[in-house]
Amino acid sequence: MPPSRAHIRELVTAYLGRHPGERPALGPLLEALDTPCEVTSRAPLPGHITCSAAVIDRDGRVLHIRRNASGGKWLLPGGLVEPEDATLMAAAVREVREETGIRPAALCQSVAFCHEPADIDVHSIDADPAKGETAHQHYDFRFVFHLVPPSAETTVQAEEVSGTDWRPIDQVTSLAMRSKLLSADLSAGPEPVNASVIIRNKAGRYLLHLRDQREGIWEPGVFALLGGGRAPGDASLEATLLRELAEEVPGVKLSGLELYAVEKTTSVDGLSVPVQIFSAVWDGHPDSAGLREGILLHWCSLDMLDRLPQSPGLGDLIRRHAAQHPPAAPRPAASRSPVGGPPAGTELHVVGVHLFLQDADGRVLLGLRHPDSAYAGRLWHTLAGHTEREDAVSSLIRETEEEAGLLLDREAIDLVHLVHSQDSPTASPRIQLFFRARSWSGVPRVREPDRCVEWRWFNPKDLPDNTVPYTRQAIEAILADRPYSDMGWT
Repeated sequence: MPPSRAHIRELVTAYLGRHPGERPALGPLLEALDTPCEVTSRAPLPGHITCSAAVIDRDGRVLHIRRNASGGKWLLPGGLVEPEDATLMAAAVREVREETGIRPAALCQSVAFCHEPADIDVHSIDADPAKGETAHQHYDFRFVFHLVPPSAETTVQAEEVSGTDWRPIDQVTSLAMRSKLLSADLSAGPEPVNASVIIRNKAGRYLLHLRDQREGIWEPGVFALLGGGRAPGDASLEATLLRELAEEVPGVKLSGLELYAVEKTTSVDGLSVPVQIFSAVWDGHPDSAGLREGILLHWCSLDMLDRLPQSPGLGDLIRRHAAQHPPAAPRPAASRSPVGGPPAGTELHVVGVHLFLQDADGRVLLGLRHPDSAYAGRLWHTLAGHTEREDAVSSLIRETEEEAGLLLDREAIDLVHLVHSQDSPTASPRIQLFFRARSWSGVPRVREPDRCVEWRWFNPKDLPDNTVPYTRQAIEAILADRPYSDMGWT
């Protein structure tokens, strides 16, 4: 299916963030995105989208083609979007392959522009009575790629192209594109624009991320490393990685982050993707990571790798890392010192904060967890979260605003119940704190739809059947003025 309106709008919005003066020219395109018409097909008039590519070789030259239909003008490779193009960048890559014979695997994204267009050119197209077309506009999204090998032979599409030429940037035929290329730092060449991290705990297990099984995403439905693609505003690939982790797993706080290797893979568009791999240490429980993207996180031992669906080359990469970083032998318990850490035998607990909120009629606020939530999918639960490096009340105030848009008064918050629980003998035990807010401002609204799809008030004595068990236990205990309960212990 063709690129979505959301994808196109995201690219236009990012582009206008860098070039706000071009908003008037792109206004008609933004208006068209609010209509039912398919702006990537030939049919919509008075304008529709095309895609082009600036391919830059190791000598800093840009590939041009002599297009037959344009009176022999030298232009960038490009053309109309086809229904099978999942993204606008994919359309540009396909046009390069069709018109010049250069394979997608010989190209990689530019560090300067990443996945965003360097230019969106608006130009007029004359009427073509033979095709039944009136005069109209082309909105040409122009992407930048680096040629990965030192050189590449071109094979032109003879019916459309009569020749190719590599030209210095200051001789790029499009004045707007030339200006944007000259003002960008293109010295990096074919360097990584993606970053991932090998995360290991002290037991020698590796943290893997099971990706969503969705069409159009990179490596769907397999276990992979955490990470993502660089954005133009990222100062470095380390900044890219930390931003991606904050967005995907805010509860993962790494230590010992360092460069490890550069691996090569292939994107959904067929591009060559060099990925900067980092390595780091984390000893938390996956449930405390606050997973916001994907299906789940899991600690995996080396002997589990062959049994998992995984991204290409992941198993070899982890085994190589494990061979180079054998886990330290544990010290005898008697030699462990409590200085700077917990005493020997201490079991670290995850601390959760929960909001017990009642309206004027005594009803309690619960949220319906998203079906794909990493925890309690399709169950009703109090507003809740995990403490970071902060006190529990501050955590509750932060989580309440982030999840439901409610503002709490610190002086009107009381601890009313504690559930001491464990889900299994191997999982980290949990301290679940329930706080009553005596006053608040705002109306509950869904602010994290990937976690919670609805807020609703319930009679606390008539909770829905699909309520999280320890939440039901805590509410019943609060109504009975019992400050403590436990669950899951044998």
